[in-house]
Amino acid sequence: MSGAGERGGDGVSGLTFEVLEPAPVGIAVTLGHDHRLLYTNRGYRSLFGERPLGVPIREAFSDLVRKDYFLLFDQVFDTGEPIVVTDMPGDPTLLTESGQERFFTFSLSQTTFDDRPLADRRGVLVMCLEVTDQVGSAREIQHIADERRRILRRYESLVRVSAQIIWVTGPQGGVSEPSPGWERVTGQPWEEFRGEGWLHALHPDDRAEAAQSWQRALERVPDRWEHTYRLRTTEGGYRHFQVRAVPIKQDGRVIEWVGSCTDIEEQWQAQRRLRLLSRAAEAMANRTSVEEMLGALADVIVPELADGCGVHLVTDLAEGLAGETTLVVERVATAAGPGLPRMPRFSAQRLPSDARFVRAVRQARPFLETFPPGSPPPDLGPAGTRTWLELSRANSLAILPVSVNGTVAAVVTAATCGDRPPIGRAGIDLLRQIFEQAHDALQNVMHFQRTRQIAFALQHSLLADPPRVPGLLITARYRPSLAAAEVGGDWYDSFVLPDGATVLAIGDVAGHDLRAAVAMGQLRNMLRGMVVDRREPPGEILSRLNMATETLYGDETATCVLARIEPHDGGHRLNYAVAGHPPPLLVTYAGEGRFLTAGANPLLGVPYPREYVSAREPLPPGATLLLYTDGLVERPGENLDDGLARLSEHAGELARAPLEQFCDEVLSRMPVSGQDDVAMIALRMPGPG
Repeated sequence: MSGAGERGGDGVSGLTFEVLEPAPVGIAVTLGHDHRLLYTNRGYRSLFGERPLGVPIREAFSDLVRKDYFLLFDQVFDTGEPIVVTDMPGDPTLLTESGQERFFTFSLSQTTFDDRPLADRRGVLVMCLEVTDQVGSAREIQHIADERRRILRRYESLVRVSAQIIWVTGPQGGVSEPSPGWERVTGQPWEEFRGEGWLHALHPDDRAEAAQSWQRALERVPDRWEHTYRLRTTEGGYRHFQVRAVPIKQDGRVIEWVGSCTDIEEQWQAQRRLRLLSRAAEAMANRTSVEEMLGALADVIVPELADGCGVHLVTDLAEGLAGETTLVVERVATAAGPGLPRMPRFSAQRLPSDARFVRAVRQARPFLETFPPGSPPPDLGPAGTRTWLELSRANSLAILPVSVNGTVAAVVTAATCGDRPPIGRAGIDLLRQIFEQAHDALQNVMHFQRTRQIAFALQHSLLADPPRVPGLLITARYRPSLAAAEVGGDWYDSFVLPDGATVLAIGDVAGHDLRAAVAMGQLRNMLRGMVVDRREPPGEILSRLNMATETLYGDETATCVLARIEPHDGGHRLNYAVAGHPPPLLVTYAGEGRFLTAGANPLLGVPYPREYVSAREPLPPGATLLLYTDGLVERPGENLDDGLARLSEHAGELARAPLEQFCDEVLSRMPVSGQDDVAMIALRMPGPG
């Protein structure tokens, strides 16, 4: 350098610095080892103000607090190496008008003045640029980046503690990235998971609803999508998961979705428990009979806990519960899920002591049996229940004895079907809680029910089981009055005579008390003796029975149907007589029903001078003959013809159903009043061909 300008000091010419004056950066020049300030240009003065020239820089900037700045001049002067300092904070005395800290970038390099003495030629050239705005912007950007990283770390931490599965989809919803969590929980590999494959890991009943809900989210793009579905796990079975997803947007456009799945099975089970117990309590309200209460609870159980439910009353005496004899149970309530057949509501059956159903009842402990769909063990339960399990492709059956006042009063059966997981121990515990909650309400009506059960058991002991006849099927049903707790006068009977004829009989002694029951037993025994004593037509036998009734019982009256099924011309025919009783119903294999009225006669116990008549009727292949008491067809305020027509219609619809099911369905479909007992005995002929 040579020359000095107007701002130059120490006799240096100003010609050298003229070109530096308008420079867009601040420039200063010092001279000598004490760094005398030789020159500052306009830019430098605008940054740091007017400073005296010709004095050491430490004196020129004596107001500065930071002294480390001057050490940079010493380092450059001694070493000759340039120094660049970026984004250097300014001195505390150099603040902006708003009081904010200022930042500068400095470049210091050694310079030589050729026109100076050799010992005093070296100096330091300083170029300075204020970068306060740039540093502020950079810091703001860094702050935003740091905040985003902090939020991301927090989100990742929350995800780790709150969700088991993280997944990502494209803007149109197809899974676009592998999810180790999904594969770990479901066992579904990436090849099956990608795209829409995730739906196959959901419970079949949940797939359609989940797909529809997800599609609505893709179309409407809410801030967050939430849904709950059952997910198949590697452990087998399904668990409830809550899924949440948020759209990721860029420039207002969705570029992907990020979601999580969290296992909420325990929470869902707790909520379901409270919901079901509340529903069960509501269902029990204003129910006055055991049948109504148990039916209401069955409707709560299905389909929440099971696909099918049946409730049986234990109608046996105490020795039936404790001993090794058969056990009589009466089904009084059923429920079935959508698309499944419904078991007949009423059915009474005598079960062998070695049946699993009976063992569960006698041990008063719940029992769970799983099996291939539609293939229940043969000794699992009553015949009607097993038939339903087969038709509905059931895979499990839970049997829960229900105790009231320490005695097993009812038995609940709950079945799951198809792909639905078995009810499991948790489901059985919830079943138990539902019925324990109903204990007090059941207790209030069980005293009457228990008395009725005892009466039913006594009556059942007087009614013989139908015989097994090659080529014929015979089934009987007895349902006691819902309004009385005494032995009634309805009865049925069936046996085979030495000549090969099969006898069916049914009757009803007027009244519903012990006297009627005693008369019923005596009348039935007399009829048995008369039928076996002589091979007379049924009308003649009923004539003699009428005379005996009139003589022995005075004002007592009774009704009766006596029928002989006799081999005839390679088939069978019916030889029958009716004494004041509803007419037998004959239903063909094609479903055509007809009441048999040709053998009608007066009541038993009424003076009648003439002989009772008999009638014969051919029994075509596959036909069903039904004998019944008036409790099946009579309703207060209704014409008897209406009840008979209803019976014929239902029986015709069930003409080809198995005979056990035929009887149960007829008893279930008929709107019985419950004021009278119902007895039925049915015979099925061999089918066509």
